[in-house]
Amino acid sequence: MKNHSNTLVTVLTASLIHEIHIAKTLLASRGIESYIFDENITITIGTAYVDGYKLEVDSSDFKKAKKILDEINSEDN
Repeated sequence: MKNHSNTLVTVLTASLIHEIHIAKTLLASRGIESYIFDENITITIGTAYVDGYKLEVDSSDFKKAKKILDEINSEDN
């Protein structure tokens, strides 16, 4: 069983929720658990108040997750 540090850190912030879901799926395919924050806030207060959706990972997975997401972003450019 994986040892979690119990500290979540933001690995990605995006203004569009589908970008967060794509990143979450990508990380999951590489064995990294991630958590979406602020996903339901638009239902409560509307999109005008959302600064960005956050995808968080355990701090022990941060470097690996960041590298995976950075590689995908560099391929898109």
